[in-house]
Order: sequence, then structure tokens, then C-alpha cells
Amino acid sequence: MPTPLFLYFIIISFLFSLLVYSKRSSSFYLKLFPPFLLITVLIEYLGVYLVNKGKETFLLYNFFTGFEFCFYLFILSYIVKKAKAGRIILYTLFSYFFVTLINILFIQTNGFHSITYSLGCLLIVVFCIYFFYELFRRSTSITLTKEPAFWICSALLFYYCCSFPLFGAANLLYNLPQILLYNMQNIVNVMNILLYSLFTIAFLCRIRIPKYTLQ
Repeated sequence: MPTPLFLYFIIISFLFSLLVYSKRSSSFYLKLFPPFLLITVLIEYLGVYLVNKGKETFLLYNFFTGFEFCFYLFILSYIVKKAKAGRIILYTLFSYFFVTLINILFIQTNGFHSITYSLGCLLIVVFCIYFFYELFRRSTSITLTKEPAFWICSALLFYYCCSFPLFGAANLLYNLPQILLYNMQNIVNVMNILLYSLFTIAFLCRIRIPKYTLQ
């Protein structure tokens, strides 16, 4: 199995994410992305290595995708403005963590955790929609293109709306013709490329580029 194209976009996103440490004004949640993206890169490389060795990767990606959902829920709990909404997301995060752990260890033990993956998709989509609802009800105007949270939530909303039907039925798709599986893999690659490209924009959107004039 060759290195997937989207992995290079994760690496690029990780490198640009390091820029958030150069600005004291960077939000706390942005500073969590560099270690998260580094872990993502390592997991993806490990996944490619295991596949090339002919080993199963279900357990690796079951735990990692569960961790991803918990990470994104924590990010959403931080960027929403209402404290009550943030607490609800945190309670949801802890509940989701235990439900996912039970599902991986005792229910869907021999395949992808499609049940809790689908649940995670729905939770991310619901809370992203709430973020946009809250964003557009603000009394003060903001420039969306300069708002990192806008790009992050746009990325998550797109990715998890699209991945819900694909990964939610993952355990039923392995008997499909090879050409269909290949095309689905290409779709997943495009989804990941867009996800991490929007993350990269989030890290760069507040960087000021000096303007020079000819005299």
C-alpha cells in the first residue's frame, strides 16, 4: 500500500500549525492542534506499515477515531461562547468516551466500530451547526475569513457529513467490487485533503502579511 496522498496534507497542516506558538494571542484550542496533528501523522504511517505487513488495522483505527471525536468535541466545547453549551458538549464527550470504549471492547470487537463512529459523526455535526447558529446570532460583526473557529467547524461539518454514510456502513462494504472500493477510497482521500486544507487555513487566517508600496 503506497503512502496516501492526504497524509502529505496532514504533514503540511502540522507544519503550519506550529505557527500558532509564535503568536501570544493565539487561542488555547489552536495550540492543541500541533500535538494532535503529529499524533495523526504517526498513526497514519503506522497504519500504512501494518497494512503492508498484512496485519489488521481495525483496533488501531477504532481507538484513534474514538480519540479524534473526543478531541474535536473538546475543541467545540472551547470555541462555543455560551458556558452552558460548553458544559453540555463536555458531558457529551465523557459519555461518548465510555460508550465508545464499551463498544470497541465488548460489542464490535471484530471490525470497525461503525455504531459509535456514526454516533460521533452526528454529535460533531450537531455541535458544529450549533456553533454556526451561535456565530450568526452575535450582536457584533466579525470577519469570518479571519476567524479560525469558522474554518475548523466548516472542515468538521463537511467531513463528518460526508463520512457518516461511508464509515457508518464500513463493515458492510468489504464485499463490494474492487472498483467501487477504489473509487470510495478516492472520495475519502478528497475528503481528508479538504479537511486538513481548511485546518491549514485556520492556522494562517490571522497572520498579517505586510504590504509594500513602491516609492
